[in-house]
Amino acid sequence: MPRRLLAGIARFVAVMLAIGGAYVVAGWSLALIPRNAGWRPAGQGVTIWVEDNGVHTSLVLPKQAAGIDWRADFPARDLRDPRYGDHAYVAVGWGERHFYLGTPTWSDVRASTVLRAALGSDDTLLHVEHVARPTTGDDAREVTLSVTAYRRLAAAIRASRGTGGVIAGYDRYDVFYPAIGRYDALHTCNDWTSDTLARVGVRVGWWTPFAGGVMRWFPR
Repeated sequence: MPRRLLAGIARFVAVMLAIGGAYVVAGWSLALIPRNAGWRPAGQGVTIWVEDNGVHTSLVLPKQAAGIDWRADFPARDLRDPRYGDHAYVAVGWGERHFYLGTPTWSDVRASTVLRAALGSDDTLLHVEHVARPTTGDDAREVTLSVTAYRRLAAAIRASRGTGGVIAGYDRYDVFYPAIGRYDALHTCNDWTSDTLARVGVRVGWWTPFAGGVMRWFPR
């Protein structure tokens, strides 16, 4: 292989590594800068959870609270097994269709899937799981919102819902729905979580492309 071609390939690889490194550094650094720095959890109101599966973050919400009833938005009949609709909570996340459907866990992540999503897509989904009350811990952090803030949160989530048919989930208790919004490297599934919380005044990081950047604002 000619030296000039080898040198070109080496430069390309070096540039890609530099871009990737800068992205990671920026993602973790900007996640340390707060939005809504003065926010404090409500003394009384509605308890929700911010949940992390290692790749995607989601918001876990009571099905019935503060006049909001998610059973109409996400009915049990949409599930592969409607009996899971008896659970009292829903976990809601947002993301790019192919990335979501192809990466339920870190072990499923593929470079081609990440690159495709990072370049940008308007094909996004809401992921909804019907779950029991979470156990607060490393993967689920408890947050108490005022009734007003919770109703605004519900409105923001509903505004992310698109139109179209139901898409089968990973298991019997979850399902996907078409969503609204563009996914790319600057606006990931984890940014959606932070942005949705920030809209109702919750303290979150300025830019949180990674799940850890979201969760750090909600200590155990």
